[in-house]
Amino acid sequence: MSNIPENNSSHDHSHSSTRKLGTVSGINLIGFIVELAGGIMFGSVALMSDAFHMLFDALAYVMAFFSAYAAENWDANDNYNFGFHRIETLSAFFNGALLIPMAGYILWESYKRFLNPVDIGVVPTIAIGFGGLLVNLFSVYYLQGGEMSLNERGAFYHLLGDAGGSIAVILSTTVIYFTGITAIDPAVAVLIAGLIVWSAAKVLRESFGILMQKSPIPATEIEQAIESVEGVEDAHHIRVYEICSKVCIASAHAQIKVDSWDRADNIRKEITQKLKQDFNIQTVTLQIEKDQENHGEITH
Repeated sequence: MSNIPENNSSHDHSHSSTRKLGTVSGINLIGFIVELAGGIMFGSVALMSDAFHMLFDALAYVMAFFSAYAAENWDANDNYNFGFHRIETLSAFFNGALLIPMAGYILWESYKRFLNPVDIGVVPTIAIGFGGLLVNLFSVYYLQGGEMSLNERGAFYHLLGDAGGSIAVILSTTVIYFTGITAIDPAVAVLIAGLIVWSAAKVLRESFGILMQKSPIPATEIEQAIESVEGVEDAHHIRVYEICSKVCIASAHAQIKVDSWDRADNIRKEITQKLKQDFNIQTVTLQIEKDQENHGEITH
């Protein structure tokens, strides 16, 4: 069994989240193939760059789907105490790393198009751009509603960015149709490449922070929360880190002043419950210490 507590409603939502991510992954992979083929056939580097943007977002959804499936179906064991939740973080990091060379490729293609402009098939490019936009809008509609999981929210924001890329392709191609200025196409591709780099930087920063066990919550906030419990004199040795974006773990020492073991145990339970409710920390390891006047320790 997994060490992560989960009620029936959250388990059902997790299954729904996995199913939605799988559906969105498939739809966007198809959209990538159509946009890439259209960009190659009709000479639009903006359309090709938007296709690659869609591809890597689709890969992000595939990785999110796989990590959600692994977290649901692969239980914790003696060797993997928290199951396989960290797959989400590893997949996010590798996905972000792969975005950087793809943005570089788009910039290189854009540079070549600036030097040697290519005639663009305006009407089919706009038609394919509209198709990509419809795919993005349908995916946004499909994911939104209710309380979205972190994976769903990440996919949702990516889809909004994809929709913006499709709109940029449509508008730029329309401007080219009326003005004949083909340099607008690679210029839009550069903007999309910038969006890809921005997305990659965000994913890399967040996933790297988890892998390096960066504290998601300031230790001072945890300290104040523990010391707000009646009977607690001091809180120290606080450590907070994440297994993945959904699983947060904390350990701490709490120095207390009590008259009985029962009261000490009640304080331990109250602190644990407070950290779970206030900070969504799923696993709390707490060491209770007597105040310095009495000396000694009570550990749980």
